[in-house]
Amino acid sequence: MARGPSKRRQRIATAFDALCVAIARALGAAEGAREAAVRAHAEAMVEMWLREEGLDAAESDPGLRRILANRDLGRPIKRVEFDRKAAFRDWLATGPGRLTQILAEAAPGAAGGDPDEWLGQVGKIEGSGPVPSLWTIGTGRVGGAEPGFPVAVPLLDESHLQITSTHDSRVRAEALVENLLLRVMSSFRPGVVQLHVWDVGRFTGSLPGLYPLTRTGLLTVHDPGMLEELLEELSDRIRRVHTRVLVDGHPSLRVMAETVGGRTEPWVVAVLLGNRSALKDAEHRQLQRVARDGLACGIQLVLLDVPLTVNAPIETIRLADSGIATSSMTGQYVAVEPDPPLPQSEVTRAAHAIADEHERWRSRIGTFADLLPPRDKWGESRSVSGLHAPVGFTDGLPSQVALADASPHALIGGPSGSGKTNLLLTMISSMAARYGPDELEFYLLDFKEGVSFAQFAPGRRDKTWLPHARLIGVNINTDREFGLALLQFLSDEMRRRAEAAKAHEVTKLEELRREDPDGRWPRIVAVIDEFQYLFAERDAVTRQATLLLEDVARRGRSQGIHLVLASQDVSGIEAFWGRPAIFEQFVLRIALPRARRVLAELNDATLGLPRWHAVINHESGITHGNEVVRIPDATGKGSVDEVQRILHDSYAEGRREPRLFDGSRSPHLSELLAVLPARNAPHALVGQCIEVAGSAAAVALPDAPGRNLGVLASGLREAVQVLGAAAASLAGQHVRDTLDVVIAPLIAEATEPAERLAERVAGAGQRVETVRLDGFRARVEALAQEVTERLAGTASRHPVALVLYAADAAETALDRAGTEALRKILHFGPETGVHVLGWWRSPARLKALLMMGASPDDLGAWVALDVQGSEVQPLVPGMFVTWSPRPGRGLLFDRAQHTQPVVVIVPSLEDR
Repeated sequence: MARGPSKRRQRIATAFDALCVAIARALGAAEGAREAAVRAHAEAMVEMWLREEGLDAAESDPGLRRILANRDLGRPIKRVEFDRKAAFRDWLATGPGRLTQILAEAAPGAAGGDPDEWLGQVGKIEGSGPVPSLWTIGTGRVGGAEPGFPVAVPLLDESHLQITSTHDSRVRAEALVENLLLRVMSSFRPGVVQLHVWDVGRFTGSLPGLYPLTRTGLLTVHDPGMLEELLEELSDRIRRVHTRVLVDGHPSLRVMAETVGGRTEPWVVAVLLGNRSALKDAEHRQLQRVARDGLACGIQLVLLDVPLTVNAPIETIRLADSGIATSSMTGQYVAVEPDPPLPQSEVTRAAHAIADEHERWRSRIGTFADLLPPRDKWGESRSVSGLHAPVGFTDGLPSQVALADASPHALIGGPSGSGKTNLLLTMISSMAARYGPDELEFYLLDFKEGVSFAQFAPGRRDKTWLPHARLIGVNINTDREFGLALLQFLSDEMRRRAEAAKAHEVTKLEELRREDPDGRWPRIVAVIDEFQYLFAERDAVTRQATLLLEDVARRGRSQGIHLVLASQDVSGIEAFWGRPAIFEQFVLRIALPRARRVLAELNDATLGLPRWHAVINHESGITHGNEVVRIPDATGKGSVDEVQRILHDSYAEGRREPRLFDGSRSPHLSELLAVLPARNAPHALVGQCIEVAGSAAAVALPDAPGRNLGVLASGLREAVQVLGAAAASLAGQHVRDTLDVVIAPLIAEATEPAERLAERVAGAGQRVETVRLDGFRARVEALAQEVTERLAGTASRHPVALVLYAADAAETALDRAGTEALRKILHFGPETGVHVLGWWRSPARLKALLMMGASPDDLGAWVALDVQGSEVQPLVPGMFVTWSPRPGRGLLFDRAQHTQPVVVIVPSLEDR
């Protein structure tokens, strides 16, 4: 019995041991499977991390570095290393060659070539065509493998450049900057790029090989303590470009150059060499603003050891103690070996060559044709926000003037012979070539005795004319009223535009053109040469012109109306004394050699100015706004005349010719009759109004009391011209055989003019009768009797015109009864259809006739010629008349339409 239980216990123990062994085996297998799964997961995660972050990043990361040291994770590390080496071998086979090819296309010539190929040569790039987008700085290698590949950085218009060095690599960094700058200067035509260098630690010595460029101003070295002044200069340039150049919607100079086909502003590369210390807070903020806004305005920063953080495109290069660098263009895994320093003697020689070529370029007289845009770009500019056009050259680059909101009007000064006319012709032609006639209109006046602007109107030989010109006035030195009329026209046009703007609920021309795209709202430029003549006298013309000029100058900017006033000397214009607000509106100042009082009081930049040069200043003449410009010759054949011919062929069809007002020429009767509007009552034409429209001056002769016309002159020639024009025009307005004209030449000298008038009247189909002195009394008495009958209603009111030549000469032939008869005709005749058109040789003799039965009211209109204003004073009681006679002009007063006498031009009766 005892053996049985023991055996059972043994079997149970054996079975239990077997179970334990089985369980142990199962647990061991499970543990092994778990460990394998954990290891596989760990290897997968490590491999994923390494492929995403890279082996180099893992080695620099303390957390990942421990994983790389774990021997149990060697397999995924080896797989990643194997794959990287395989990919790298594949890239080395094709990558460097492909990068070299890409760089050759992006950095042609000196920008990417070997120095042996370009060092010492002068670039030809003007800036208007393709510009290198990358600039070589050295050779890159990955892991020290060969071959290397060129490394380049963007610069002009693309990005700023920030270089960081150590104490040991500073010399290598300066050599990198010098190499880069020399590549840039050797790629472009001298003058297209300007350099500024500031070194915090040295007055001189930085980039010494480039110092020959200072000789012609291509390189400017700034004092270590004047960083603030350099930054302010760069800031002023940014403001100027934005306010004067980038005004047509272009976001940058690069886009503008691509649009208009040329670059008008040079690139500026500002090189700042620091010492790794932070700048002052004010300087740092100013530098940040320059970095943000500079690229659009052609300003690039190259910073060496100048700490800067800025939200702007900026590439970085970091040099280690060994001189090997890393670049933001290639990443931290590419070791960049900067190009070796160029031999100092070769750098100096190359800088001298560039400076010499710049000197030759600057001494070259820029031609008028160089100012004009490419032929396919003519007329494509828009004047929505202003007018911009080059008028000369600064360092070989075109220099612009701007008429816009910031500089609405221009004041030009210079003594006789200094080139004002040449400058004005250049400005007019340059603007006309860029803006079409629907964008720009000119009103041109020349007060001096010349015909500078007459070439813009059609002539006998040259039938072309400038389509942009609407009015051209020449030889108006004695017709100050014409300048006043232009200012009045501009004031009226300004008011018309203001009303249109109000209707569209806008305030400026720019907004009006946007709200009324179908309207025609061109900018108007009124050019007045020798404008001081307009204010030469202390009279009503000066007073009115001063008020109008101030109004147009003040409010014209918002309505697109611009004034360009040129003068020899503005200091003596009394009308402007105490009125500084007038000249304050003339922000654009252009001063020619020896000009006085045009620029600010302490600005004497014109004293040493050579001929064919001018100082252009868009800052109201303040010194810091000076820009010395060489003005090309615009007077030679093939310059302004060629521009006019091309523009005429392009735009003249369907447009009105400009009106030419020539103060030395009298308008012919036929010309005035052509512009005399049809009216209900006949009008006697007495001359031409001095106004922009050039309308005819005429006196209405309805059947109403006082509608007679008197001509007051001691001389014969002009008197018979006015009297003949009045009678002939009156005859031409009546239906044939409906007017009786009685012509009375009462002096022998008037016989011939009277006969010519009789021929004209007869040619118009009217009945004409000539009465000599001996028959004058009887004819006057008979006509007076006819007037009496007409008043009684017993006679026909057939129109009659009594034309008297030297009416005062009839006193010897008329007794008391005859004189009374003449007075009766004057007093009662007009209301019955009988009108007197008479010439009296003095106002006093006319006054003697009107003293008794007649009155001044009986002479409803009169024209005074070679008589003084004080002599006609009795004919306009209560009004002070200021008039001094001048050839070809008369003073017209018509009680029915004038509040004060106006000046008219005496017409010509001779055929042309």
